Amino acid sequence: MTASLPPLKEVIAKYSLSAKKTLGQNFILDTNLLDKIVRSAKQRDPDPFKKGTVIEVGPGPGGVTRAILENGAKHLTVIEKDERCLGLLQDIQEAYPQRLTVLNEDALKVQAEQLGSAPRSVIANLPYNVGTLLLTGWLKNINSFSSLTLMFQKEVAKRLVAQPKTPEYGRLSILTQWLCEAEILFTVPPSCFTPPPKVTSAVVFLKPRSKPLADARIDLLEKITAAAFNQRRKMLRSSLKSVGNPEELCAAANVPLSARAEEISVKDFCAMARLLEK
Repeated sequence: MTASLPPLKEVIAKYSLSAKKTLGQNFILDTNLLDKIVRSAKQRDPDPFKKGTVIEVGPGPGGVTRAILENGAKHLTVIEKDERCLGLLQDIQEAYPQRLTVLNEDALKVQAEQLGSAPRSVIANLPYNVGTLLLTGWLKNINSFSSLTLMFQKEVAKRLVAQPKTPEYGRLSILTQWLCEAEILFTVPPSCFTPPPKVTSAVVFLKPRSKPLADARIDLLEKITAAAFNQRRKMLRSSLKSVGNPEELCAAANVPLSARAEEISVKDFCAMARLLEK
């Protein structure tokens, strides 16, 4: 099936495609690495390949796109903002008839949770400049996805899996782990990209929990963690004043007023959020 598709380097030359910094683009041309990313996702969550929808953001020259189709995805929807990539994506469409849908749109404005049929998984080498924004949007509709396999800067990936009392632990750690089981699968050095970024990247697998780690309203959890981490060096008796009574909030979570945000567990922040709701 792939015999009609030329190597990725030839495709980039044919369409005069260079990575745009303004779009956060860094292309991967190593087919072994592309296959490893997709196989890692499929092994952990095969159903979207068999009977649902795989979604990719920012396919660029189509390396991940090809790997997803080669690994047997029955239906793949890609979201690509860069019009320069549309011709090469059409070439892939012709090589894999009726299996690839291309949306020429801004992924931040697309309701990915409504694309195709369930179960849905997202597999993407995310644009660096909007990766975190995309993730937080998907987390708010996480029940619409069966998994997310995403490439981030390593520093962002570490925040997703960070535990309390570590420098990386913060608002993104709490929101992610409240809703998902998060795992860093492997790291990817800058040399694997064209052009090479200045940082190491990492592939993260997120599996939505059957129910959140603890009861809480997402807007109130975001409110309480924003207050706590915006002044993360301050004690909770000071940082929580903007959202409520620090003594009552800390008592609800059974944590001391002298504690700092990075010492508080996901479940404890949820307890505070439940008190805010009351």
